[in-house]
Amino acid sequence: MTATLHGKIALVTGAAQGIGRAIALGLAETGATVVCTDLDPPQTTDEIGSRGGTAHGFALDISDGRAVDDAMTFTDKLGGVDILVNNAGVFPRSPVLDLDPAEWDRVMAVNLRGTFLCSRAAGTRMRAQGRGGRIVNITSGAAFVPTAQSAAYAASKAGIVAFTRVLALELAPDRVTVNAVAPGLTDTAQPRAFYSDADLAAFAARIPAGRLGVPEDIVPTVVLLCGDGAAYVTGQTLHVNGGLYMP
Repeated sequence: MTATLHGKIALVTGAAQGIGRAIALGLAETGATVVCTDLDPPQTTDEIGSRGGTAHGFALDISDGRAVDDAMTFTDKLGGVDILVNNAGVFPRSPVLDLDPAEWDRVMAVNLRGTFLCSRAAGTRMRAQGRGGRIVNITSGAAFVPTAQSAAYAASKAGIVAFTRVLALELAPDRVTVNAVAPGLTDTAQPRAFYSDADLAAFAARIPAGRLGVPEDIVPTVVLLCGDGAAYVTGQTLHVNGGLYMP
């Protein structure tokens, strides 16, 4: 990966595992200083350091506005925030008629409210800093293709797509781009908690690329959107799904 983000400070939510971990590692590999956040400071920070990168760990519940402000204040001490990747999320499964309203609220609080809170805090700083910025929101193919038992998750991820477009419109004059990346089903702990190996194999057989995605498949697209070469790309959703969904 070409190092193109030297001098940039990036904050990645949900960086402890899966796609978030891979993104944090990828941004560090390109030269960014990465603030890795999760409910507990993630070990990804140490992993980046062992590879010669620069990273800081920070405990963050993205549904808590005060905690988000604390995390952004931490980036202020590093010199500001240039990149925000909103990756943290929860992935419950339930038929709509059995879905507890409290669970619905929890999904919205983390996936959608958390994206809003982090974006508002980072966008405010990016505007004040006057040097532009990049916000990348991780949505999902579930926002576009319905699957049973995923109503809360799909609704939250569809909300992120709409939110991305509005924020992109509002921050364009400040040279802050806002885009979304929509992974297809990716082989991480979340889907493996609900699907059997046979289920995953059957799903993979439907994908033109012939396999499930892995977290590292998502990284190049995120890195691209965070770099100077994507300065004229904003308000877009890029699909990374092996050709399964072609809008």
